[in-house]
Amino acid sequence: MQAAVYRGVGEVCLEAVPVPSIGPGEALVRIGACGVCGTDIKKMQHGLQPPPRIFGHEMAGTIVALGAGVSGWRVGERVALYHHLPCGACHYCAHEAFAQCPTYKRTGTTAGFTPAGGGFAEYVRVMDWIVAGGGMVRLPDDLTFEEATFLEPVNTCLKGVRRLGIHPGDTVLVCGQGAIGLLLTQLARRDGATVLATDPIPRRREIARALGATAALDPGTDAFTEVIREHTDGRGADAAIVAAGGAGVITQALAAVRPGGKVLLFANTRPGEPVTVDAGAICAAEKDLIGSYSSAVTLNAEVEQIVFRREIDVRSLVTHRYPLAQTAEAIARAASPSGEALKVLVLPTA
Repeated sequence: MQAAVYRGVGEVCLEAVPVPSIGPGEALVRIGACGVCGTDIKKMQHGLQPPPRIFGHEMAGTIVALGAGVSGWRVGERVALYHHLPCGACHYCAHEAFAQCPTYKRTGTTAGFTPAGGGFAEYVRVMDWIVAGGGMVRLPDDLTFEEATFLEPVNTCLKGVRRLGIHPGDTVLVCGQGAIGLLLTQLARRDGATVLATDPIPRRREIARALGATAALDPGTDAFTEVIREHTDGRGADAAIVAAGGAGVITQALAAVRPGGKVLLFANTRPGEPVTVDAGAICAAEKDLIGSYSSAVTLNAEVEQIVFRREIDVRSLVTHRYPLAQTAEAIARAASPSGEALKVLVLPTA
């Protein structure tokens, strides 16, 4: 089969690799669509994981083979995949810190080499604990593979929104309106918040307003803080989500939330990124600085409802589609923010 293989920083090559063999309890899925995720981009651009690997984890496709002992599934069914699942029994799982569970940190889907997702290939092997643990999600007939690739990112975004403990009527500032920021904007609105969106790109601000943001602001303007105050009776936002990179965004978000408010770091997934914060704002003004990473298995059912019933708009976020042979171009496009590029997909078997 063909796969886009990461061979080093800035190097992704189309190669012929063996179709993965499956064992008892496992499944082989033919990939119909795979989203390009910012986390994978960081791994490839900064060499955070050694090559060779086949990345891609926002996956949907068709079951083409099942290992011995698999029940409840049949060849030909259309599925979306989660590449991580927690054990459900460790200290971290007991505290619902699923992304810190040692089992969760293992990758349960692969197209070859060290498991890294595998969606940038024609076929992936789905390991037994993913199959048995609910990591394969059956798709409704009317849902496209493109929409199904959003199950995992919508889960990660909903997890982040829920960590803020939003009350109906709260004002939430969402910093950054790329594909992830636009998901966060819609989900915060769904939970009853008034959303103020920021992005330096005018087209993205326009889309944010169309998807429910009460206001969409240019974070580089002098009037930014003043506009936030005007929308919140002078208090500041109840919460802010940092869905864009850069230490300056964190500083701006902390300044924009009210005393006792919360700032959630969502985009800062690269280890070793230092940032200077106002300790007095966290202590005396009681502003919380928290983080959220990856998905939560407890949200799977709600996420399926959101995506399957189209309670938020994911289809309009897809702006670019590439064949497998152009995966390197797809990654480069996704890594270059613009008003025209939001969600980029690779279609391995289109």
